[in-house]
Amino acid sequence: MFHAAAASPVPPTLFLSDADVAALADWRATVDALALAYRAPCPPAMVPPRSMARGDGLWLRSLTAVSPTGTTMGCKLIAASPRSRCASYLISLFDQQTMALSALIDGNRVTGLRTAATAALAVDHLAPQRPLSVAVIGAGFEARGALQCLAAIRTLATVRVYSPTPASRERFAEGFRPALDIQAVASPQDAVRQADVVLCAARSRDESPVLRGAWLTPGTTVVSLGSTLPEQREVDEETLARAACIVADMPEEVLHDTGDAIAAARAGVDLAAKTVALSELVAGRAAPRRAADDIAVYKSVGSALQDIAVAEMLLARARQLGRGVEMPTSILPVSK
Repeated sequence: MFHAAAASPVPPTLFLSDADVAALADWRATVDALALAYRAPCPPAMVPPRSMARGDGLWLRSLTAVSPTGTTMGCKLIAASPRSRCASYLISLFDQQTMALSALIDGNRVTGLRTAATAALAVDHLAPQRPLSVAVIGAGFEARGALQCLAAIRTLATVRVYSPTPASRERFAEGFRPALDIQAVASPQDAVRQADVVLCAARSRDESPVLRGAWLTPGTTVVSLGSTLPEQREVDEETLARAACIVADMPEEVLHDTGDAIAAARAGVDLAAKTVALSELVAGRAAPRRAADDIAVYKSVGSALQDIAVAEMLLARARQLGRGVEMPTSILPVSK
C-alpha cells in the first residue's frame, strides 16, 4: 500500500516553456554542464539504451538517465509523426533525494543545445589549442548551432561553409558576419581544404556520404552529427579508416546503429579497436592522438546524459533568475 511521504515540503514543480529555455540557454554554461557530467563516474546502468514504441506512422522515444552530479534524474520523451511532420518534446526532472518532480521542460530546443555543445566539448579536447580554421558542411540548424557554440568557447581564425544550395550557404555565412571571418564556398573540397576542424551536419538526399576521407588534411578533427540511424550516411569509409581515433558519445550505438560505421565495418575497417567513449576523453583517460598528423573523428548519436545534464543546468538557472511557472499542483512522492 502507498502513503504520501511525510517528509518536509518540497519546492513546487517548475514548468519551463520553450521561451524560457530560449532565454536561459547559454553556450558556455551548456558546455560546462556537459563537461561536469562527462568527467563524473557514470556506470552504464545510469544511462540505459533508449527505447522506442512504434505505431502506425508514429513513434514515442524515451531517453532516461540518472545525473552523475547527484542532483536530478530524468527522462526525455519525443512523440513524433513523420507522416504528419510534427513532434513534441518533454523532459521531466526528478530530485534524487526526495523523488519529487522538480521540473517539466519543453524539450524542443534541448536536443539542438546538447548536440552542439557536446560537439564543441569534443572539439575543445581534440583540436589544437590555437585559433582554428573551421569547415562547415551543411547549412541547417544543427550546423548553425555547432558553429555558434564552438565560436563561443574557442577562437576561430577562418570559417568556410558549403551547402549544395548556393542561397542557403550564403545566407548561413551572412548570419555570422561580421563576428566571424566566414566564406561560402562552391564545393565541399574547398571547405575542407587545410581545415583544422570539419563540422559535418548534413546528409545527401540519397544518403551517399557528403564528406570524403581523401579530402582531409593530416591532423584534422572531424565532427559527424548528421547520421544517427543504420540507413543514414554522412562520412565515407575512408574517413573512418584514416582516423587514428573515433570518439563516440554512445560507443555501442555509434558502432552498431549508424550507417557510417556499418559501411566501414563491411569494408573491413576495425572500428572497435580505435573507438573510445567521450567520457574517457573528457576525463583525461584517453589520448586520441599519438602524433600531430593523426586524424580524429567525433561521432555523435545523442545521449540521455546530455539531455538531463542540460535540463539540470536550465533548471538551476531558472531558479536563480526567476524564470518559469510554478505549477499549482504536482505529483506527490509516496512512501513504500
